[in-house]
Amino acid sequence: MAWLRSTPLRLALAVLAGLAAAASAVALMATSAWLIARAAEHPPVLVLMVAIVAVRAFGLARGVLRYVERLVSHDAAYRLLGGTRARAYTRLERLAPNGLSAFRSGDLMTRLVTDVDGILDVVLRAALPVVVAALTGAATAALLGVLLPAAGVVATVAVGLALLGVPWLVARTSRQADRALAPERGRLAARTAELLHAAPDLIAYDAAGPALEAAATSDRRLRAAEGRVSWSSGLGAALLVLLVGGTAWAGLALGVPAVRSGRLDGVLLAVVVLTPLALADVLGGLPLAAAAAGRARPALGRIRGILDAPEPVSEPVQPIPLPPAPYHLRVEDLRVRWTGDGPWVPDGVNLDLPPGRRVALVGPSGSGKSTLAQALVRFVEPGGGRITLNGQDLRAFSSDDVRQIVSLCAQDAHVFDTTLAENVRLARPGATDDDVRSALRRARLLDWVDTLPAGLDTRVGEHGERLSGGERQRLSLARCLLADAPIVIFDEPTEHVDDAMAAALIGDLMAATSDRTVLLITHREVPPELVDEVVSLAARVWSR
Repeated sequence: MAWLRSTPLRLALAVLAGLAAAASAVALMATSAWLIARAAEHPPVLVLMVAIVAVRAFGLARGVLRYVERLVSHDAAYRLLGGTRARAYTRLERLAPNGLSAFRSGDLMTRLVTDVDGILDVVLRAALPVVVAALTGAATAALLGVLLPAAGVVATVAVGLALLGVPWLVARTSRQADRALAPERGRLAARTAELLHAAPDLIAYDAAGPALEAAATSDRRLRAAEGRVSWSSGLGAALLVLLVGGTAWAGLALGVPAVRSGRLDGVLLAVVVLTPLALADVLGGLPLAAAAAGRARPALGRIRGILDAPEPVSEPVQPIPLPPAPYHLRVEDLRVRWTGDGPWVPDGVNLDLPPGRRVALVGPSGSGKSTLAQALVRFVEPGGGRITLNGQDLRAFSSDDVRQIVSLCAQDAHVFDTTLAENVRLARPGATDDDVRSALRRARLLDWVDTLPAGLDTRVGEHGERLSGGERQRLSLARCLLADAPIVIFDEPTEHVDDAMAAALIGDLMAATSDRTVLLITHREVPPELVDEVVSLAARVWSR
């Protein structure tokens, strides 16, 4: 990908700009020290002109280069962030719906937002500051070593401790808190989401207190972990101040005897003493870098958990193109199970859906009706038997291609908190208002929509809370009709309506799809005149 190929170059430019900015800061301090000390001797002004210009140049360069470093590094980091987030969303699309059962909704959102942001911490607050600090610290120690070898040794030891000792100490003291941060954020987000979604039931059964206390406990644990990390970072910052200040005092203690013995020019004593103070800015980000790296490690591991999660169905390496219409779907001795040692549900199902055939699939809850529907749209992998489309194994086609031919209208189809039109248009984003109205008309919902003040622009609320059960089902039907797939599967379309409305809804479903192949999955009795065949699954029941 272009973003991945361009990132290393941008990161290298960011390191160079950061190194130049840090070197300018050190050079500014060294030149200023020399200028002040030399000016105290009242030399001719021309002797000071080069230093005066250098101070101005280094002062301007430090700000400009720092801006360039921030601009380039943030650009590179956000490219990495965007690429990783896109990979995560693409992976979720491959995992949905059954592959996401291992993740709680709030925790999954935390992984996609907060944990992915850990890439910014790795790039901006960990990797770049450490590289710049190491190179600049080494160069500063070398400069002091040229002026006064003993001062160079002290500076080398101080820089080494700052680069190795301080981050190690910060990581050691905050290790347990670092490991707890990302999971605690996920648990708090999951509990908060559950509180919001289950609020009516919790209030109705007077169970809000324990749920709120559980969320408060998660919040306290998260704040305690963040506090321990902040304390460790503060400890590291204090040690850096001691190291930088100690280097300056060591330079003074070593420089004064050297001046007295003639081994060091008196003006250069100021350079030896004051230059290490510039390292406070260069090395100051190391404790935060250590803390950021500690936080990012488990967060990135949780993102890796999404990227490495096994897919519920395997895609063919070289999918074959779809055959021409009409389409004949056949299920032969199909067996599916959800765990490696679980029972087969369904077990040995046979089903024939030639073009235009209308079949009702009935059976008790847990007998595998919905699982069969998910296998037909490639949401779950068959463990035995096979499904064919025009004689070709369904696994030979791309899952996206299969879902262009076979459309599933599920009982729990999601209704988004947007307008009626946009909820229907989800099936075909480029559909016009006339297309949407046509789908609503065939779903027997347009007359009701036309009575609403906002019409198609009426908002339905979260999860369609402003709609009745029958209206939500008909809205899902309209979406399915707009998709215009030649084979339609209705999975328990009358689940949330009474018997009278169920009979009317089934009749409308069959009338609206009179030109298509239909598989109607239901636990209700189906009028025989509406279907060509009724297939009953065995009464073997298993609950996942």
